[in-house]
Amino acid sequence: GINDVTASLKTGEIDGRFGYKAVSDILVSDVKEKDFDAVVYVGGGGAKVYFENADALRLANDFYNADKITSAICIAPVILANAGILKEKKATVFAPDGVEDLKKGGANYTGNPVETDGNIVTANHADAAELFGKTVLEKITAAPSAARQ
Repeated sequence: GINDVTASLKTGEIDGRFGYKAVSDILVSDVKEKDFDAVVYVGGGGAKVYFENADALRLANDFYNADKITSAICIAPVILANAGILKEKKATVFAPDGVEDLKKGGANYTGNPVETDGNIVTANHADAAELFGKTVLEKITAAPSAARQ
């Protein structure tokens, strides 16, 4: 009963790590918080293009301010830190690369594989992906929703 939508800087086929492909359904700039229950920022080298992207930062703030699930894995929690929503929040990130960015953003870096603080969920590495996914899923299914996206 949960639908997912992939957003990127372009629509259509997008390249992932190790030659994997995905399909972007919508531009990040067109995503509206009111249409979704959660946002998940995926890490990896490509996530760096969103560290200072105005639309990605706006989106993180929109979800956070609406008290919706705002999550990121691997290096992507840096996006949340740069959006200013990790101040005084427990969070984790891929180490050592993102640790200073999280601290600079005011986060209480824990180093745990997965960290939850309110509706913010962060994870530090692909090895934590299964637990991260289950944690986000539990939060989505526990939250009231009209859209379930």
